[in-house]
Amino acid sequence: MAEETGFSTMGRVLGDGSSAPNIGIGMLGYAFMGKAHSNAYKTIPYMMYPPPAHPVLERIAGRNEEGVRAAADRFGFRNYATDWRDVVNDPNVQILDNGGPNSIHLEPTLAAIELGKHVVCEKPLGRNPAESRRMWQAAENAGVKHMTAFNYRFVPAIVLARKLINDGAIGEIRHFRGQYSQEWLVDSNTPRLWRMDKESAGSGALGDLGAHTIDLARFLVGEPVAVNGRMSTFVSERPNPDDASKMEPVTVDDAYAALVEFDTGIIGTIEATRYANGRKNGNAFEINGSKGSLAFNIENLNELQVYILDSEPREANGFRSVSVTEQYHPYWDNWWPQGHIIGWEHTFVHELYHFLDCVTNDKPVGPWGATFEDGYKADVVAAAIAASAENNGARVEVKY
Repeated sequence: MAEETGFSTMGRVLGDGSSAPNIGIGMLGYAFMGKAHSNAYKTIPYMMYPPPAHPVLERIAGRNEEGVRAAADRFGFRNYATDWRDVVNDPNVQILDNGGPNSIHLEPTLAAIELGKHVVCEKPLGRNPAESRRMWQAAENAGVKHMTAFNYRFVPAIVLARKLINDGAIGEIRHFRGQYSQEWLVDSNTPRLWRMDKESAGSGALGDLGAHTIDLARFLVGEPVAVNGRMSTFVSERPNPDDASKMEPVTVDDAYAALVEFDTGIIGTIEATRYANGRKNGNAFEINGSKGSLAFNIENLNELQVYILDSEPREANGFRSVSVTEQYHPYWDNWWPQGHIIGWEHTFVHELYHFLDCVTNDKPVGPWGATFEDGYKADVVAAAIAASAENNGARVEVKY
């Protein structure tokens, strides 16, 4: 998908869907992301038509045999395993889809790359920049396709925002403000899961939610060059998930906030929390330019808020809600008549369709998809925020 490609043909592959090759998918993780990715692979052949390839769900792995066996049956995988090595070494698997906990991103991904398999890996790519860089460099050296699963790049309204920015519709960019707010940890009795353990997750809200905001900032307005950050942990211990009478320490952040300087002189703020009562999945941003502004919230996925300074009538000039559901909008020639909205799960359909296209037709994953390099850079920015927070909010330069 080149920058100049028209929306009506964005990412399209010409030809007969019946001639598209089969491509074997191996998956790590069968819970939240496993469900989302499996749904996308099953949807692609008949909705993103003609498909670049027909994904064949070969083998899925999870640590709990009963759970992964049920997931394989439910999602339609041919086989299952409790050891990720069985997935990576399966000769029928050409793409490894790594949606496991952050602690198993590195080793299986490197093993798959060594075997010449293409890899899509959930974010954050690594628990730290060193892990991310190893994956990126290995994939580059091996010549395989690699993508960090920043699915929000594939929201039609966000693709439209990028086009408006690149076309100069809102002028010179002055500000980026991004936030990601959820409420799922407000209850202090919520069990301590792997996402609250530094060894497993690497970080808390910063890596889990903030990585998305960092990536969108880079995707839309440019490279961060310096940050000032703060982080907080509001609840220091939580019940063991298997025995609520036992309390275990929370070793990651519950919330972060940062001031960001960009290479173009833009001033920005980014933040995330899992303690925002009333916010279910509030991934939002506002971008202010010299001629207008854009605003977006994933909770209204099909709408982009647009303000153009000199639009008429002047008396009614202000933000207007654009329903990004027309046939000429990104990806919409694959979906429904105008105004018939799509949902969060369709971002994964667009994302994995793009990756299959890149693998099958030897296209570059970037700039629309996030490569492992993008995953690495997001981790570097996050690490700079954490380093600043550890030093009382001191300015830290972002160095790749």
